[in-house]
Amino acid sequence: MIYLALNNSIVIRLIVINLNKETEFRGREWEISELNKAYSKGAFEMVVIYGRRRVGKTSIIKEFCKDKKTIFFPSVQSSIGDNLEILAKGISTAFKDDMPAIPPFKRFSDALDFIAAKGDERIVFVIDEYPYLANADPSVSSTLQHMIDHVLRYTKIMMILCGSSMSFMEYQVLGYNSPLFGRRTQQYKVLPFNYYESGKWFPEYSNEDKAIAYSATGGIPAYLAKMTSSVSIGKNIENTFFEMNSFLFEEPSNLLKQELREPAVYNSIITAIADGASKLSDISNKTKEAANKCLLYIDRLISLGIIAKETPITEKESARKTIYRIVDGMFRFWFKFVRENLAEIHLHGSEGLYDENIKPKINQFMGLTFEDMSKEYIFRNYRKIGFKIGRIGKWWGGDPKTKKQEEIDIVAVSPQEDRWMFCECKYTTEKVGFDVLEDLKRRSELVTGNKDKLFFLFSKSGFTDSLVQQRPDNVRLVTLDDMYA
Repeated sequence: MIYLALNNSIVIRLIVINLNKETEFRGREWEISELNKAYSKGAFEMVVIYGRRRVGKTSIIKEFCKDKKTIFFPSVQSSIGDNLEILAKGISTAFKDDMPAIPPFKRFSDALDFIAAKGDERIVFVIDEYPYLANADPSVSSTLQHMIDHVLRYTKIMMILCGSSMSFMEYQVLGYNSPLFGRRTQQYKVLPFNYYESGKWFPEYSNEDKAIAYSATGGIPAYLAKMTSSVSIGKNIENTFFEMNSFLFEEPSNLLKQELREPAVYNSIITAIADGASKLSDISNKTKEAANKCLLYIDRLISLGIIAKETPITEKESARKTIYRIVDGMFRFWFKFVRENLAEIHLHGSEGLYDENIKPKINQFMGLTFEDMSKEYIFRNYRKIGFKIGRIGKWWGGDPKTKKQEEIDIVAVSPQEDRWMFCECKYTTEKVGFDVLEDLKRRSELVTGNKDKLFFLFSKSGFTDSLVQQRPDNVRLVTLDDMYA
């Protein structure tokens, strides 16, 4: 497949890089299989694919289209005229054996008419970064809706709309008020790889190093591809995060500039959360932004998947109980380790930085990631565990006896709320023993009293012999090695 662009030196250079440095395609077997099922039907399809930048959407589409006749249209942040010129070149490439070059179209509807006229054969028509096209001409979605309803639905065209602006795709393509609402035949929100999937990139690594690589990259394929298991995890992180010309050294700033109009304000909000501000009032105080304005910025960061809000699993959503945390792994790693070492990097470079400044703190940093990995394990094995999940999350609250705040890492509830699962996640160098289990049982009483309970202990370093040998029937013990098995 060929990427086409205007005669713009910057765009052309980027295109050449993409053509000459193909990343090995890995994973995504389910997505490719589902797309092939849709293709095999032979009828009109409108597939929506979206997800955050670098998550591998275009790679999935390219892999799917390898052996298929494809019109690939990478829309750009430019005028509608420029976009129509790119589209004309894309059509010319797809039909280069059948017709001469096609001049630019005057309107988007003219291009759709041309494509529809070829609809007696199976053609994949991809609009990559559809939000750019729709922003260039706000009438594009209405035009597309009209063509789908009256022309395209009677063809064999398989159309794929792809976009990185998740809020745009969810509200202005899939949303109820969108002209395209109800026209899609399939939709895929492409998520980062989980710990298990990310680990396949590093077959020579220990499971601990796989976990660190997953945590630092957030499971984003474009970031994983910058690392190699031929060097240590420490050297990988130095090379990809701490070198001033490396791919991830300025990645958060670049992503914020691409997605947001006031990146400096968003940056300050993420910084505040990274520094420990979890409540709206604390974030507002640290950023010097009014709480109601701050909440609008936070909602935008939530829509981008950078941060998330949480309430105790037993509580209804309320401002008083809501906290915020960074859930994008790369952002969380960058704001913890790159930001605090910027002076060191500028003065002395990256050599030895991991062993000196990162490794001593990595276990503590990995705590939240380990909780996410533990949730993944539960979801992946819920049938084997024999526990159907209705809700899952964290719990925190006060102990009326001790007047202290208590927390439970993971709490899951069955759909009928007659069974409860309580989990403690320990990413430490010490083995977990009966003391941790008894403390978890004590805290579980604060949540449910005497309901049917299942207890899970997740441990990086394993368990004491006495706990393994005398484990109660309603207790499960899971090591880091078990999580990757």
